[in-house]
Amino acid sequence: MSYNFFATISRMKYIQRWALMRNSRPENLSEHSLEVAMIAHALCTIGNVRYGRNLDGEKAALISLYHDASEIITGDMPTPVKYFNHDIRDAYKEVEEKAEDRLLSQLPDDLRPEYERIFRMDAALSEESAKEEQYMRELVKAADKISAMIKCIAEETSGNAEFRTAQKTIEDTLEKMKESHPEVRDFIDEFVEPYGNTLDELLS
Repeated sequence: MSYNFFATISRMKYIQRWALMRNSRPENLSEHSLEVAMIAHALCTIGNVRYGRNLDGEKAALISLYHDASEIITGDMPTPVKYFNHDIRDAYKEVEEKAEDRLLSQLPDDLRPEYERIFRMDAALSEESAKEEQYMRELVKAADKISAMIKCIAEETSGNAEFRTAQKTIEDTLEKMKESHPEVRDFIDEFVEPYGNTLDELLS
């Protein structure tokens, strides 16, 4: 018997982000997820090395690779629409969960529990482990926002002002995250500025 899970996941490369925006360069879900994975792993590493945390950076990277997989089914809902009000946000959250259920149903029964622990918090975790995992998943969300900010920087560098408002909104969100997640502050302070540089400047 064959299963559709990975063939379906491979279609992330066909999902275009920022669909309502004028892009100087399109961004698909696969490349976004890879960037989020690298940033999330870095955030966890910063947390462990500098702040004495016990975060699973490898799992954070893995969660990041699948964090928007439901959009294969739902498409990329623009943020202003998704969060227009509580009713729309809650309804979309339910749609996302149904889409995740559909994806997970494409796995063999013996493999499904392992992937459920990627898509969702593991209910069997101890209280301390649950706190660490919750914090780690919050860093994945922060990595998602940082990746979006990097996209905005790239568009601005290309002379496209279309992302100006989005960048301000994302930066405001990240400013709030910095207060409770110092890893976010450190990454932004130390690694984000060079994203506007040319290749020659990066390698000089």
